[in-house]
Amino acid sequence: MTLCSSLRTLTKQTLNTLKLFHFTYHTNLLSHSHANAIAFDPWTSDSSFVHHVHHPFDESTQKDLSNYNHLLFEYSRTHCNQEALNIFVSLHHSSLPVDGSTMSCVLKVCGCLFDQNVGRQVHCQCIKSGFVDDVSVGTALVDMYMKTENVGDGRRVFDEMGERNVVSWTSLLSGYVRNGLNDLALELFFLMQGEGIKPNPFTFGTVFGALADDGMVKKGIHVHTMVIKNGFESTVFVCNSLINMYSKSGMVRDARAVFDSMEKRDEVSWNGMVAGCVTNGLDLEAFEMFYQMRLAGVMLTQMIFATMIKLCANVRELGFARQLHCRVLKNGCCFDHNIRTALMVAYSKCSVMDDAFQLFSMMHGVQNVVSWTAMISGYLQNGRTRQAVNLFCQMNREGVRPNHFTYSTILTAQPAISTFQLHAQVIKTNYEKSSSVGTALLDAYVKMGCIDEAAKVFELIDEKDIVAWSAMVAGYAQREDTEGAIKIYLWLAKEGVKPNEFTFCSIVNACAAPSAAIEQGKQFHACSIKSGLNNALCVSSALVTMYAKRGNIESANTVFKRQGERDLVSWNSMISGYAQHGHGKKALEIFEEMRRRNLEMDDITFIGVISACTHAGLVDEGQRYFNMMVKDHDIDPTMEHYSCMVDLYSRAGLLEKAMDVINGMPFPAGATVWRTLLAACRVHRNVELGKLAAEKLISLQPQDSAAYVLLSNIYAATGNWQERAKVRKLMDERNVKKEAGYSWIEVKNKTYSFLAGDLSHPSSDLIYSKLEELSIRLKDAGYQPDTNYVLHDVEEEHKETILSQHSERLAIAFGLIATPPGTPIQIVKNLRVCGDCHTVIKLISMFEAREIVVRDSNRFHHFKGGLCTCGDYW
Repeated sequence: MTLCSSLRTLTKQTLNTLKLFHFTYHTNLLSHSHANAIAFDPWTSDSSFVHHVHHPFDESTQKDLSNYNHLLFEYSRTHCNQEALNIFVSLHHSSLPVDGSTMSCVLKVCGCLFDQNVGRQVHCQCIKSGFVDDVSVGTALVDMYMKTENVGDGRRVFDEMGERNVVSWTSLLSGYVRNGLNDLALELFFLMQGEGIKPNPFTFGTVFGALADDGMVKKGIHVHTMVIKNGFESTVFVCNSLINMYSKSGMVRDARAVFDSMEKRDEVSWNGMVAGCVTNGLDLEAFEMFYQMRLAGVMLTQMIFATMIKLCANVRELGFARQLHCRVLKNGCCFDHNIRTALMVAYSKCSVMDDAFQLFSMMHGVQNVVSWTAMISGYLQNGRTRQAVNLFCQMNREGVRPNHFTYSTILTAQPAISTFQLHAQVIKTNYEKSSSVGTALLDAYVKMGCIDEAAKVFELIDEKDIVAWSAMVAGYAQREDTEGAIKIYLWLAKEGVKPNEFTFCSIVNACAAPSAAIEQGKQFHACSIKSGLNNALCVSSALVTMYAKRGNIESANTVFKRQGERDLVSWNSMISGYAQHGHGKKALEIFEEMRRRNLEMDDITFIGVISACTHAGLVDEGQRYFNMMVKDHDIDPTMEHYSCMVDLYSRAGLLEKAMDVINGMPFPAGATVWRTLLAACRVHRNVELGKLAAEKLISLQPQDSAAYVLLSNIYAATGNWQERAKVRKLMDERNVKKEAGYSWIEVKNKTYSFLAGDLSHPSSDLIYSKLEELSIRLKDAGYQPDTNYVLHDVEEEHKETILSQHSERLAIAFGLIATPPGTPIQIVKNLRVCGDCHTVIKLISMFEAREIVVRDSNRFHHFKGGLCTCGDYW
């Protein structure tokens, strides 16, 4: 059944049973805030309409259709849509015949009021009165249904029209665009031309709007050529649409070329050009364009005020924002809601929150969710979390329903506000499946460490955009869960979602985790190159960090050198990377390069620099850089800085100076500081100071095995087996478990783990055979085992056996038999490499002509040709 026949049946049933045709309309009797619904019956002689609405010609005796139509059109033209609808009701009551123009106009009014109920009743009247075949009425019906989001009925009316003109086609086309159906709009655009309908300027303008929204600029260029062929290249409306399309597509030069070619420009043209510059970050060009606009004498509109105030917010230009505020007041635009909100945002970004709140307070009674959200966001941007949370609570109390922007904003306020309570409110208001809200929720859960909750939120998001995908990958990366991050990335690829630079940044960061396979980071580096995103700043910085953390400092340096632009992350990663890899002097060279360029430095920079001095044994330089940080850069030392200084002195054997640093700290020393000192006491066999450090560490972390193990090792190294036994007994009483020493090696994309004396590997026979072979060669080279590193009270011969079966030696032996000669070997150990193994690995690197990289709990060791990059400051 067609739409018209359905409506005819509906009309007949209504007239036969009720003999009544109702128009429900809303009119403000006392104020704009109180609307009363009035049902008017044009078929009765006594209408309440006359008692409620007064029209200028009510007292005239000559009430013909032309008078009604004139007033109806005038109200419609001036956007007095409610009054126009009242006139139509009065016309019905007059029993005067209506024409197609009347029905077209009232249908337009229904569309502007977004009132589909009244629109349907007018549609019924059109069928009854025989105007449904009128092309202008049919076009108005299409427009009304599209504006009231009834795309299906709009299309059915269009298909049933006996006659269609370019306006009809354009109405349907613009309806598709308005409802986000841009693909259908483009199909219709080419279909209308196939049926011989020549587009008019409004058709082209609508199409350019659709192309701008979908970023299909290539098709836009093709349609631009059609504009020229049709002779509309000088039409202001079309040119304005072209400026908008090119600007939204990032092609500001092309937008400017269109602008410059225009013979006539209106306020929309200038605003489009200024807004295009602002959107594309061309702030100076935007200011220059505004200046040219003022010289041209173009009238300032509310739109240009809003655009320029947004520009002031972007560049934190408070002075000019205040000038614009004054001009807004002078021009009488101060009550425009968009301008007020833009001013609030500008003042917030310029950190004058009192002015922003004053504006917000002046909006009392007309505050909407946008203004509330802007104010909440302003407080959060300025670090005033408590005020933001209080305002959000007040917003709820006043019955203003948060939207997706509000939830996305306030979720960043945790832990000042409960994520779980917000999640419950999000579910109640049906925003859980929103991409922006879901992304903010999962990010909040990730920051709380609730990765499983974050994953559940992610799965519920209906339309996952690239921001949501990237946030989930980043969540797993923060947890150092490489496997989880890669699963999300592969799912993303399977869904056909194109990763952006933030996706690659996150997945590369995930590959920097100790548990990640060495080759995985390289593979994603290759993917970023294929996508053309490897040179994006965040990606290249992540690559520098990843290669440095995964033992490939040469590749890190290569990426660093190729960076066209470097941020602080890149510089810090190279300094820390060189420090961790034993290239202390290279780390300091990078730092001095930063100083020459007068680049910004932060606390992390100096942690890397002092660590470089520590690993290179540069005590005086380390002290000098610490003083430089405090005096020249006004950076307050943190616990980590003091820990680095304690490590600097401790490694050099200056334990008294290390204690002076601890005693001079402005806050109590943390576990890291005491652990560092305790480790040094073990190396230098300082029992008394070691005992003090152990007691402090145990009081802070009673279940941490490191304190007990290091103290017992100190006693063992000094031959005090009785005290060592007491410490071990204390561990048993407190149920403290010693962390087992593991070593890992990756061969052919598979990771193998080894324990000391491990026999579980399928190739154990070959591994121990290789160790026996190496033992013979080592003894031939004059190697003598240093049994001081065996902290067990056993026979000397047994101590040598224990040393020869340390986990790192097993891993290296497996690497030697499982990889081709000359292939570099890289292993990871969860504990510190002992001194005897360090000596052995240096010799193996020389015997086997292999580069061997060992990442222990402290640093990287690069063994090659019998030497190590640590310079034996391990």
